[in-house]
Amino acid sequence: MRNTNRALNRLVLGVLGLLLVILGAVVFAAGQLPSAATTWTSTGTRATEQARQLLESAPLAGPLRSWWLVAGIAALLFCAALCMAWISRQGGGHTPVMGRQSDGIDGTTVIDSGLVSLAVQEALADHRQVLATSVTAWESRRGTMLRLAIEARQGASPRELADTAEELVKEIDAWMGHPMPVLVRITNGNRSSLAKSRRTT
Repeated sequence: MRNTNRALNRLVLGVLGLLLVILGAVVFAAGQLPSAATTWTSTGTRATEQARQLLESAPLAGPLRSWWLVAGIAALLFCAALCMAWISRQGGGHTPVMGRQSDGIDGTTVIDSGLVSLAVQEALADHRQVLATSVTAWESRRGTMLRLAIEARQGASPRELADTAEELVKEIDAWMGHPMPVLVRITNGNRSSLAKSRRTT
C-alpha cells in the first residue's frame, strides 16, 4: 500500500551504518594509537597529492581549472537528483477519500475515511476488549485499500477480536457497496503485535 521499498531502505541504512561504524573506529584509532595516527597522516598526504596530480592532468581555463572538477560537480548534482527522486517516492499513497461515485448531473458522492473511522469507533465504543480503533485509506495499483487498526486491552482474546474485525469489514463493504482490500492489524495496549492479517478481494 505504500511506495516505500522497505527491503531496499533497510539495506541502504545498514550499509551507511556499517560505513559510519568503520569511519568512527578509524578516527578513534587515529586519536589513540600513534601508529594509526601516522598511517592516517601518510595516507591523507598521499591522497591529497594524487588528487592534485589528477586535477592537473586535465587542465581547464577559468576558475574551475580542471575538467575533473567539472566532472565531480556534475556527479554530485546527478547524485543529488537521484536522492531527491528517491525521497519523493518514499511513503505516499495515503488518501482521505475511501470512495467516489459520480451521479451525473446530480454531482459526485465522496466517502471520507474520517467518517468511516468515526463510525467504527462508535460501533466499538462499548466493546470491553477494545481500547481504540482507526481506519485509514491508501491508494495502490489495485485501487483504494483500507487499514483497520484495533488496539486491544490486556488479556483480550485475539480470536474474538479477529471475528469482530471481520464483522466490521463486512459492514464497511456494505457501506461502500462493494468489497474492498483490507489490512487488519490488532495490537495490545503495549503496542506489541497480537495478530496481523490481510484480506484481499
